[in-house]
Amino acid sequence: MAALTARRRRSRKQALSGSSQRIMGVDLARGAALLAMISTHLLPTFAAEPSLGGQIVPTFVGLVFSGRSAALFAVLAGVSLSLGRVPAAANRPGLGLRAGVIAVVGLSLGALSVNIAVILVQYAVLFWCVIPVLRLQTKALGLLAGAWILLVPLVAFGLRPWLVDAPEPLRLGHNPTWVDLLEPPKLLADVFVTGTYPVVEWFGYVLVGLWIGRLPLRRAGTQVGLLIGGAVAAVLAKGAEWALMVPLGGRAALLATPQAKQWPLEAMLRANLTGVDQTGSVWWLATAAPHSGTTLDLLHTSGTSAAVLGAFLLVARVRPLERTRILAPLAGAGAMTLTLYTAHVCAVAWSEAGNPPQISREGLLAVHIVAALAIGLLFRANDWRGPLEWAAHGVYRLGLAGRTGRQRSGGGRLRTAEARPPKPNR
Repeated sequence: MAALTARRRRSRKQALSGSSQRIMGVDLARGAALLAMISTHLLPTFAAEPSLGGQIVPTFVGLVFSGRSAALFAVLAGVSLSLGRVPAAANRPGLGLRAGVIAVVGLSLGALSVNIAVILVQYAVLFWCVIPVLRLQTKALGLLAGAWILLVPLVAFGLRPWLVDAPEPLRLGHNPTWVDLLEPPKLLADVFVTGTYPVVEWFGYVLVGLWIGRLPLRRAGTQVGLLIGGAVAAVLAKGAEWALMVPLGGRAALLATPQAKQWPLEAMLRANLTGVDQTGSVWWLATAAPHSGTTLDLLHTSGTSAAVLGAFLLVARVRPLERTRILAPLAGAGAMTLTLYTAHVCAVAWSEAGNPPQISREGLLAVHIVAALAIGLLFRANDWRGPLEWAAHGVYRLGLAGRTGRQRSGGGRLRTAEARPPKPNR
């Protein structure tokens, strides 16, 4: 009886600490990204400032979380592909099936009347797009990520006017839904180029995350390197933006565009460019504004994502925090973000429809955060997967089972070069 009790205690302790296959710092960073995204959904990113005569200015949430939280979510998606018992490079069919589950959830959420730009359909497409590059070696992957961030925003900038200025603009103007599948050109253009999370640009985040995931993340040197290197990249990007926008006149040129008469552009250049057509001036390429999708924006937010991941990996090493399990709720939420994100979107849709409880935005934010942390702690303490994570993991294993069946029918093991993913630099 005593031995059984001891085993249960060890099992509970391991569950709160996380499976040995998981890296707690990654779960912490993912949980922080979720809570930051919830904050941007529930609190305003802009507000009228009475002391400035009602001028629109960015809020704290807009200045700190806008753009960076979603980018962190995407970078960590790439990181996760290199982790786990079976990395995605060893189970590409399974990754494709898992992306299918995410797409189904995203298209279903798109039918809700909610003031949130749901990222899940683009998230699924990013997973499908990354499949061909999963087996690249680490150095080649790093070079591809750098080239993508440098060059692809230029291509998107040149392509976007052709799509939005067409006789029938190829832009949805809403979250992708099942009905949009009946208009493939418009859906594809929105998902890849003209929407809130354009895949052609956001693919750079996944490449950066995939490269980071190949690094020895359990080593303190790597963690410090991510923190410092990411911070330096973020600061350099903002420094380059300042040089181009202020001394060289980029900001003045943009404030003279027709878009400045339509939008509070001064504030949006600091917090969020979502909705603004970045056409008519090459100076749009000089900004690092959140959701601008420029090279400087991608570099800055990739840097902040790397720095945040490095910081949480270091925090997870602090023994007193590990012993007290104080980080377990955040890590638990980070291990089931698909379920919690989906529940959050549904809850916001319920609230926006006028259903109870009718409370302030700040109160609603507190409810969502407390609920996410409490559910995360409950599932982590019992070593459970979230319901949607369970479904996604189930179809992921189907891809692995299919590969095993082909191996058996072929009379043996696959050739080593085909069966093994690239080795990370451990």
